[in-house]
Amino acid sequence: MSDQKIVPNIWCQGNAEEAGTFYARVFPDTASEVESRYPETGLLEFQKPLAGKPLTVAVHLAGFRLTLVNAGTEFAPNPSISMFLTFGNARFGDRDGARAALQGVWDQLADGGTVLMPLDTYPFSEYYGWVQDRFGMSWQLGLADASNADPVFVTPSLMFGGKAQNRAAAARDRYLEVFPDAKPGGSYPYGTPRGPATAESLMYSDFTLCGQNFSAMDSGVEQDFSFTCGVSLEVRCADQAEIDRLWEALSAVPEAEQCGWLEDEFGVSWQIVPENMGELMERPNAFEHMLEMHKIVIADL
Repeated sequence: MSDQKIVPNIWCQGNAEEAGTFYARVFPDTASEVESRYPETGLLEFQKPLAGKPLTVAVHLAGFRLTLVNAGTEFAPNPSISMFLTFGNARFGDRDGARAALQGVWDQLADGGTVLMPLDTYPFSEYYGWVQDRFGMSWQLGLADASNADPVFVTPSLMFGGKAQNRAAAARDRYLEVFPDAKPGGSYPYGTPRGPATAESLMYSDFTLCGQNFSAMDSGVEQDFSFTCGVSLEVRCADQAEIDRLWEALSAVPEAEQCGWLEDEFGVSWQIVPENMGELMERPNAFEHMLEMHKIVIADL
């Protein structure tokens, strides 16, 4: 079992297996596998077309796990949560190798996708771009600073815009309070107002939760979207006590609670689940029992 405690989950509209195959082809050192399937019976009415089909597809992206959730058309990813990939010399041999690898990944993600920021030189990066792929998932690709030969490759990045505008600092501080072994990193305010961002808003910040890198920023342009279930953060808990504690600390929208999913005060979706959820779901009638739950109660699965 992976020791990665927080796993980004990407909502897929019936095409999770196809998306997993695509990512395994696009990214270096990456593989995908169907991890679980919907049962043939006991489904809610809207789930019945998915009977027997993949439920979750695991993507192991250069040692970092993503989970693709196969579902309907209710939600889709948007750029409020993206994956930032940093291409460093050590992973790809040298600087030319890192740049060539970045270019190769970019070309495949952009094919059938939408370029949000062109691949180019920016004040903050020698070579950087932001793209939304054909499945709606957003990726930021950047060449590491020459002084950083072996950076963390995958960093989930939260952009606070729309109804969550200018709340990046508050969210970061809250998560640092909630999660064990959390550590603040760099924090860079805009300094002067930019679009909807104030001078105090975060142009960029980074931090670690449970030993994993995350970044947060406030959007510098008006956005008509914010966080949804399209990308959620799954936390794999050791026991019921940990589930209870995180649920109490994070859940802020009671009507959004279902099957272990919750929405926090900033609009970010989380899944608070047992670390052995796959094993528990093999119990008789576990799927039907889960559909009746808000917070997961292990003993009742």
